Amino acid sequence: MTTTASDTAVDLGSPLTVPQLLRASAPLEVIAGAVVEDRVARGRAYVRSLLADDERPVYGLKTGFGALVGYAGRSSEADQCDNTLAHLGAGKGPDLPLDVARAALLVRAWSLAQGLSGVSSHVVSGLAAMFATTFTPAIPRYGSVGASGDLIPLAYAAQALRGRGHAYLDGVRRPASEALTTAGLSPLELDGRDALALVNGTSVTTAATALALSSVRASHRALSDLTCLLVDVLGADAGFVDARLISAFGHTGAVTVGSWMRSMLSGASPSGSRALQEPYSIRCSPQLLGAAEDALRYVDGVVAADLGGVSDNPLFFPGDDLVAHGGNFFGQPAAYAADVLAMVTASLGNLAERQLDLLVDPARNTGLPPMLAAGPGQQHGLQGVQLATTAFVAEIRRNVLPASTQSLPTNLHNQDVVPFGTQSALRAYDLADLLRLLCGSLALGLRQAVHVGGRRPTAPRCAALLDALAAAIEPVDPDRPLDEDVRVAARVVVDGEW
Repeated sequence: MTTTASDTAVDLGSPLTVPQLLRASAPLEVIAGAVVEDRVARGRAYVRSLLADDERPVYGLKTGFGALVGYAGRSSEADQCDNTLAHLGAGKGPDLPLDVARAALLVRAWSLAQGLSGVSSHVVSGLAAMFATTFTPAIPRYGSVGASGDLIPLAYAAQALRGRGHAYLDGVRRPASEALTTAGLSPLELDGRDALALVNGTSVTTAATALALSSVRASHRALSDLTCLLVDVLGADAGFVDARLISAFGHTGAVTVGSWMRSMLSGASPSGSRALQEPYSIRCSPQLLGAAEDALRYVDGVVAADLGGVSDNPLFFPGDDLVAHGGNFFGQPAAYAADVLAMVTASLGNLAERQLDLLVDPARNTGLPPMLAAGPGQQHGLQGVQLATTAFVAEIRRNVLPASTQSLPTNLHNQDVVPFGTQSALRAYDLADLLRLLCGSLALGLRQAVHVGGRRPTAPRCAALLDALAAAIEPVDPDRPLDEDVRVAARVVVDGEW
């Protein structure tokens, strides 16, 4: 089927999805249609009326920010924009990955397009125009506590859209003003409400959590397939995925994963050379992978709610003549979800490492050579890869401490509880990449196992997976650096290129 522009465009008047965030890393058509224009205009008109009413206090329109809310802000609307952004230029560390930065701005654009933030219409249209190019603000990683939104990271994004600071164009970092000009974009002109609305949301947290979720979900499904390939290559009995057995366990995730695995193993026949009961890394894999599926469904729900919710303060409801001051920028849901995602990643990564360890061990791999070396001693097969997987798992474990439990008071105790969702989300994003490499490492080991004497899979789908790996990767014979082979194997199994 031919893909048309309407298939790939993002309409800010429709629900936002994770696949759309994944596409935001490249130029993307973003549409702010008549419905969006109307509700943004109504919200903006209401804000203008509030500015003219000296009797109604509105945070950020006429006040200082954060703990300084009790003081008057600047009288000029343009100056109030600078009042918002200048003091937030305190971020540090490396720039965020470009896919996270662009996904965050797509989340922000969608939230502003709902008309409850009272922004100027050109803010939404300007963001939409940015996505048609490769322009990406340079945003430092460190500085957000995820409590009043991702204030500091989004301030850098807002400044770049104004032509200040730095940005990337075609992946090259340069002054933002130069990047805007080259991309054919005009600097955004912002007043105080526009600036505050751009920074006062959890869009970085939401975007990073969503991207991490997508990656971990793909690795989770890949690990289910690789476990089946391991079973078939070793000639193990697949009775541990029996539908009656898994149903009796009582957990919906295990039932789902058991169904996947039975489909993958359909047609497999045991060799009869394995012990009655396999090690837990095989026998208990439906229960482990099933628990991960249940946890990932929880994260699915949180991400969907975040993508469908407005994150800002205050919110404006013109039809009710209501300015609602509250905490819709408090990223606790995503903080919990991203911490759960990290824990899932640790368990899945451990499973992949343990399965590779079993596969390279002649005491447990039904007599295959140690380290799957084609000529042990003269060659070393998967020895380096197996060492690296140990390091990957250790790195994941070291980073799994929940960030959502680390609240520290800040901002003169205005922000006396904070979720640290940004830390949770970016950490989950990082760990998802290590899990992907662990899946690639196991896949490479299974490809090599058949080369050094493991049996060809008897289940058609397992055989198809092996053939895809064999077509993409030469046997390790003789030894060679395997870093790129691990990445290729990951593309085959995690990205579904088979």
